[in-house]
Amino acid sequence: YGFVKKYCEGRGFEYSSAEMDRLSIGCTGVKRTTSQHPGGMVVVPNEYEVYDFTPVQHPADKTESDMITTHFDFHALHDTILKLDELGHDVPTLYKHLEDMTGIKIADVPTTDPQIYKLFTSTEPIGLTYEDIGVHSGTYGIPEFGTGFAMQMLRDAQPKNFSDLLQISGLSHGTDVWIGNAKDLIADGTCTISEVIGTRDNIMVYLMHRGVEPSLAFKIMEITRKGNASKLFDDTIYQAFKDNNVPDWYVESCKKIKYMFPKAHAAAYVTAAVKLCWFKINRPSEFYAATLTKHTENLELDIILQGKDAVQKRMKELQAIPKPQAKEKGMLEALQLVHEMMCRGIKLLPIDAKLSEAVTYKVEEEGLRLPFLAVSGCGENAAHKLKEAINSGKCNCIDEIQQESGVNSSVLDKLKEYNVFKGIPQSAQLSLFDF
Repeated sequence: YGFVKKYCEGRGFEYSSAEMDRLSIGCTGVKRTTSQHPGGMVVVPNEYEVYDFTPVQHPADKTESDMITTHFDFHALHDTILKLDELGHDVPTLYKHLEDMTGIKIADVPTTDPQIYKLFTSTEPIGLTYEDIGVHSGTYGIPEFGTGFAMQMLRDAQPKNFSDLLQISGLSHGTDVWIGNAKDLIADGTCTISEVIGTRDNIMVYLMHRGVEPSLAFKIMEITRKGNASKLFDDTIYQAFKDNNVPDWYVESCKKIKYMFPKAHAAAYVTAAVKLCWFKINRPSEFYAATLTKHTENLELDIILQGKDAVQKRMKELQAIPKPQAKEKGMLEALQLVHEMMCRGIKLLPIDAKLSEAVTYKVEEEGLRLPFLAVSGCGENAAHKLKEAINSGKCNCIDEIQQESGVNSSVLDKLKEYNVFKGIPQSAQLSLFDF
């Protein structure tokens, strides 16, 4: 009703209360805000315009923006036009940092080292025990395998090789494929991680090996991956299962699935994870320096500079929160990585005006030097400007550094509190006491 009133006021319309009620009913259930996929692109054939398929709008009604988005969601469009998912990915950034720091090309990193695969179920390859870090896997900081949920999956499934990790990647991204499904099948000994349904492609390949006709195997895969098995499996499909001795547990598993991950996507994730594990085992300082760059905003500087015991105490506080928010989860994840690093004998060194980089961690003999970005309130642009001002050689005092970089006083006060500018005077003015 409020929408309708505003609409009338804005355009000078005077509708009867009955008409306003009618319009209000029409607005009921309509989304109030627009949501945007970070890289969802629709491809329209040459002979059509996008308007033939969907209205378009400016995100958040900002008409001055040169960006337009489709108004209908993907489900209303996916049978008519092609959509591309151009997803963001942390891994290429990590690769770039690691190549720059180690001089080792990512393409040359081995993916067959047995120690890599051991790391997914043991902390032994990084020289730690369960007592040291409180987990059974050494995958903190490894994308897709470093969360509590993924690490519990690794413990339950005990993967041995690349193909088992593919299964775990597929299971962790699917819907209703692990909890209440594959997890129970593994726990009661019905099958192993290698045999459960992990990715959508597995269904078609498995059924073809069993003897199901390829086009029917493809049809069963498509029905299952979209979560329609319990509704759309017909007598022909059940007969094919029976004729080819497909076990009952497999059919029941298909019927529980709501969404299945593609195998190629899982393979990309696992390849990245395996290569990063090699760096974690063999080049730990560089690994932590690269990985911490994406966790910097969640680091509590006051805590980590106090050392391992303070980090451990803060981790316990965060773990005790009954319903943690996203920020608290991010802080815990960052501290777990820092704690593991400290257990391996790698220190975090305080920010230093002359030694610190703007946003990346610098590998030094004694440990990793924190960047300016680690200071609360100091964004990426401010960190770069600060570093440029210091490196320019034009600034002889803190006041000049502030003037040159444009950094606000609250960030500067924090930097002074952490003794970042040791040896640099506050002002260029001389007093009688300086002589």
